[in-house]
Amino acid sequence: MSYEFYSVEKKGRIAWVWLNRPEKKNAMNPPAWTETIPIFRELDEDDEIRAVILAGKGACFSAGIDLPSMIPFFSELLEKQQYGGIKRKFFEKIVSLQEGISAMEQCRKPVIAAVHSYCIGGGLDVITACDIRLCTEDAVFSLREAAIGFVADVGVLQRIPTIVGQGNARELAYTAKDIDARRAKEIQLVNEVYKDYDSLLKAAETMALDIAANSPLAVQASKSVLKYGIGKSIEDSLKFNAAVSNYTIPSNDLIAAVEAFAQRKKPEFSGT
Repeated sequence: MSYEFYSVEKKGRIAWVWLNRPEKKNAMNPPAWTETIPIFRELDEDDEIRAVILAGKGACFSAGIDLPSMIPFFSELLEKQQYGGIKRKFFEKIVSLQEGISAMEQCRKPVIAAVHSYCIGGGLDVITACDIRLCTEDAVFSLREAAIGFVADVGVLQRIPTIVGQGNARELAYTAKDIDARRAKEIQLVNEVYKDYDSLLKAAETMALDIAANSPLAVQASKSVLKYGIGKSIEDSLKFNAAVSNYTIPSNDLIAAVEAFAQRKKPEFSGT
């Protein structure tokens, strides 16, 4: 399928999802929020794909929300009488944007965000819904919404505290300031920093290949357990973990691993 904001490439067991509006610095217009749903649903269902890399074409990952194109989408804001019916429609549109961001999180396959240069506002929403974040030395991050007069409402305020901690999350949200790659790594927003765009993409691909070489059953089950555990008690998460193990073991992947160990060779996993 072809998309207006994104492009998708499949290379073996890895899928590359590109923010592909370089002429607008990948500023997020309405398709940026909706196209993720069919894209990540299709990648979720494709058994050949074991890991996904999300990256941006052009000068930066994303300059954030494209306000001029989003204002018509939120036409309810222009209504003089902000009564119940208008507010309900506006609420439903916010929920639809939330669903678009959650698509990366809900995909069973691990998603690696490869960020270069600016990752502002909506771009930060996107990468916090990914599993792992990498960036270039020139990367700049900002939770920008407070500086333009509204609360971030599509997922970053829910997800970023679990990544960087409450204090750092609140500092980013309240100040709307930019942080550089060094600070991003310091607060664990990103796992690693790379010299330039090419080395970033190479590192992301290497990590994706490492993931793809493992049992997809085990990797996807791990993502499910880690996602479920956020905000839950250890007891609740352990019970869920036991249930996930119960339906993933035994498997052909486990048998392949045992046989490969006995033969001192690398296992080939089928995902069954």
